[in-house]
Amino acid sequence: MTSALSRRGFLLGAAGITAGMALSGCGDGGPAISQAAANAKAQLPSYIPYRGVPTTMPSSPQGITPGYLHYPAQPVKAFPEGPPAAGPGIDIMTLIFNPVPPPVGRNTMWKALDKSVGCDLNFQITPVGDYPDKFAVVIAGGDLPDAMLMLLQSANRSPQMLSILFQDLSEHLSGDNIRDYPYLANIPTASWAPCAMNGGIYALPMPRMLSGGPNYTRLDLFRKKGVDPNPTSWKEFAQLCEDITDPKANQYALGDPITAFNFAMQSLHGANQWGEENGKFTWYLETEEAKQSLDAVRRLTKAGTLHPDAYSVTGKVKDWFGGGQIAMNPDAPSSWNDYYTTYASATKGFELGAMIAPGWDGGARAQWQGSANYAVLVVKKAPKPRIKQILRAMNALAAPFGTDGYLLRKYGVQGPDHTMQGSDPILTPQGQNEVTLPTIFATDAPQVLYYPAKPEIVASQYAFQKAAVPILMPNPAEPLYSETNAKKSGLLQTSIDDTRKGIMQGRVPLSEWDGVMKDWRKNAGDQIRAEYEKAWEDSHA
Repeated sequence: MTSALSRRGFLLGAAGITAGMALSGCGDGGPAISQAAANAKAQLPSYIPYRGVPTTMPSSPQGITPGYLHYPAQPVKAFPEGPPAAGPGIDIMTLIFNPVPPPVGRNTMWKALDKSVGCDLNFQITPVGDYPDKFAVVIAGGDLPDAMLMLLQSANRSPQMLSILFQDLSEHLSGDNIRDYPYLANIPTASWAPCAMNGGIYALPMPRMLSGGPNYTRLDLFRKKGVDPNPTSWKEFAQLCEDITDPKANQYALGDPITAFNFAMQSLHGANQWGEENGKFTWYLETEEAKQSLDAVRRLTKAGTLHPDAYSVTGKVKDWFGGGQIAMNPDAPSSWNDYYTTYASATKGFELGAMIAPGWDGGARAQWQGSANYAVLVVKKAPKPRIKQILRAMNALAAPFGTDGYLLRKYGVQGPDHTMQGSDPILTPQGQNEVTLPTIFATDAPQVLYYPAKPEIVASQYAFQKAAVPILMPNPAEPLYSETNAKKSGLLQTSIDDTRKGIMQGRVPLSEWDGVMKDWRKNAGDQIRAEYEKAWEDSHA
């Protein structure tokens, strides 16, 4: 357990999520108080890690994700005294990346989850692309669900909205108060930082791995070509792309120019979205490294190493990679298991590797750090008993690896949803459809490395964690909030990416990039920068 003082110190140093958004205008007529200053008074929950399952691949304080080859033969009962959240149903508005699972009436896993928690979990599920509009409409309409996912840079978020509509959870979760919810207490401090808003704890985290994802490689394709997938410089990587490309076999090195650009940026040690030096912020696309990366991908494109539809088709990159049309694809860490589940059965010898960007001239490597959360969950104002029931339900959804609660949430019911292979659950086709119920977009346990259908890949995943975490480059703006960024960056990014792709495709001269960045600074960039710098200054005062 960490002392309240050090927790506050962490918040000052690493969070201040909504710093820069003045509380003036809240209607009290008082002096303006920065969000960073207000949040400095918030006490984050104590971190009380769950120690239930020993492993030879442990986590680390720096962010290495633990790995497990097998599930415990005798899972711990998460709630030995029975369903923890008995009471009326709970409406949860959230999003999904996968196809929507069967409704509760035809979903064995969902019905069992409700029974184990003690109440109906009424998930209102929206596809990820439509969620920002859905969130705005629901907030404007005022008919709120009991809990709802809020994106960290939501354009509809404001101190006033939080204060009026959502519950300050501090008295339940701050410091040692969180001991009443031990599985929420198992979530690391870094994931709680953005839950501090308006000077209190206003949300629950959705923890994710810090490592970020690798550039996945189809080792079976490299082996077939006799090519070594371990470049030590960008020059070797570019040659590797040419060597693995075989148009006659409809095989190319890469499929997405934007992630290829990010890979080049990491090779150059370019900023992870934002760079910060002595409180001065620089956006990654306005740097010399960005222009160098644009030119690097333009050269890869000219050499014919990108998929012919890379600039005209979206949403197909995973299929291209899984089907062998491209040999490399930078992607999220969770994709490792997904690729095997979705594509391995159709390809004999399917095997993945993980590449970290080589140093540009052969020097030290760098890896962009991932976010400690996907988003956060805010809870509608309600009487204290109702809030406690909701928190007990969310605590159940955070039951960690090794418990029967985790087993049910991730693998459903034995028989219809999974069969047992030793102590490990193997999903059935029915289970694959049902366990996509997006409980991970309410809250979750800290992630682990575990893939029961092919446990031998966990060692490779853990090796990537050990290599990536020591060289992580964080995004200094991640714990900060810019209202201008939330409102304007999405639209501006679309226009910028059109030109970015035009340059990488060779349709637009690189010389136009300086003008694009000049317009960005004029239209929003300098304001976003100023807001981040003010937030950073407040949080470091």
